[in-house]
Amino acid sequence: MSAGDGWDDDGGAARRPEGEAGRGVVAAFGRTMKTLRLRQGLEREEFGRRLGYSASTVAAFEQGRRIPSPRTIERADEVLEAGGLLCVWKEQVERAQYPVFFQGMAALEKEALELLMYDTLVVNGLLQTEVYMRALLAMRCPPLAPETTEQRVASRLVRQDIFKRRPAPLLGFVMDESVLRHRYGGVDVLRGQLEHLLRIGRNPNVVMQVMPTDCEENAGVNGPFTVATRKDGKKYVYAETHGSSTLETGPEQATLAAARYGIIRSQALSPRESLHFVERLLRES
Repeated sequence: MSAGDGWDDDGGAARRPEGEAGRGVVAAFGRTMKTLRLRQGLEREEFGRRLGYSASTVAAFEQGRRIPSPRTIERADEVLEAGGLLCVWKEQVERAQYPVFFQGMAALEKEALELLMYDTLVVNGLLQTEVYMRALLAMRCPPLAPETTEQRVASRLVRQDIFKRRPAPLLGFVMDESVLRHRYGGVDVLRGQLEHLLRIGRNPNVVMQVMPTDCEENAGVNGPFTVATRKDGKKYVYAETHGSSTLETGPEQATLAAARYGIIRSQALSPRESLHFVERLLRES
């Protein structure tokens, strides 16, 4: 998230609620926090000082115009001696930053033991650079409101904390070659994105593969999807299109999707070959 727009930096604190339901949750949380602050006899300036924020940011939290991060909610609960009353909102408030159709998948990402992703149109959101994100969002039709664009960039960047998680989840990415050739945003944006893929692809818990366009067989012709496995072993299948999504919870569909991903992986270039392929594209770009 870029600085200089009046938003305090809190690893995702500068997030806006997405949709009417999300705004309702964040507004209710803000009213609760304000009520507790007034009961403690704290002015916004003093409360903000204890949290590490300006009074204007505290006002934005209380008015539901900004979403505090989980650690900010925990700190506010402590400062206001709320006894956990604010902390019970953490999950709902965090979920409110995402579009309604993605909220279920966002929750799964945070607890997944393994994520297997196949992409055919754009680079997966977990792998996107900020400038690539902005290039994609700028092409939306009808155009997104500026505040929606900022919110989606911020929430997508927060999702990428998955690469810092310990213990590290297993992450598998297979993407069509065409995804790596589209010059969304221009040549410089593409070069930056390819360089980022090379960095991420060398992480020991990441398996990145490319499905070449000259491949004569591809089990993924039905489109992109993600298979998520929780720590309890339960699998889910996620797919989205045109601003809507499906999250399959049935064991049959999950098993079939996992098997399909395995076939796709076997048809794609190996991880080593794929990194060499991306390096070659970078030299050519």
